[in-house]
Amino acid sequence: MNHDTFKIACANCNMRELCMPIGLSQEELERIDDVIGARRKVKRGETLFHNGEKFTHLYAIRTGFFKTCITSEDGRDQVTGFQMAGEIIGLDGIVNDAHTCDAVALEDAEICALPFAQIENLSREVTSLQHHVHKIMSREIVREHGVMLLLGSMRAEERLAAFLLNLAQRLHSRGFSQSELVLRMTREEIGSYLGLKLETISRTFSRFVEDGIVEVKQRHVRILNTQALQDIVNPR
Repeated sequence: MNHDTFKIACANCNMRELCMPIGLSQEELERIDDVIGARRKVKRGETLFHNGEKFTHLYAIRTGFFKTCITSEDGRDQVTGFQMAGEIIGLDGIVNDAHTCDAVALEDAEICALPFAQIENLSREVTSLQHHVHKIMSREIVREHGVMLLLGSMRAEERLAAFLLNLAQRLHSRGFSQSELVLRMTREEIGSYLGLKLETISRTFSRFVEDGIVEVKQRHVRILNTQALQDIVNPR
């Protein structure tokens, strides 16, 4: 084992509440500890797993930010999602035992490798873990479904407003500010994810700034009027 892969006990991990079921006994926690693989650093720009790679692990993001993407037929990167600390990445591999996208670190990150076969075996005995794994999967499905709805019917302003609200809500649930966002992804990546051209993203951001809804300084976005964003997505 090299110096940048070392074991960390879930019991002492600050992400435990987000990753692990609440209310586990010490013995159950120790059993899960035994299954969790090494903690690993992933440098910015590095790929955690590739499209087509054999699926063996889920990954809990301890720190950092990732994007998942696929290469479209014309060779362009299509961003399919953004994942942050406290979220699980790699669920795409469960269906066909192979990953269906690339996962790329948008900043220096650290992950815990969760060997899926062992997690599955253990979850048959620790029912709260099984319930938790199902909950994570279902949350991902709901999120994906939300994105499909987002891309299917919304105008550019609605898409960007929904994206900012979703990001703020996810960061807030991790103890970060609900109004101060540092965008780890580029405008191009946001556009790719939302199915919008770069110019449209820039124009929409400018409109939000003019309307006093957000302040933007490079990658720093401050939401000044959450209600206005909500009204764009769901007009009253």
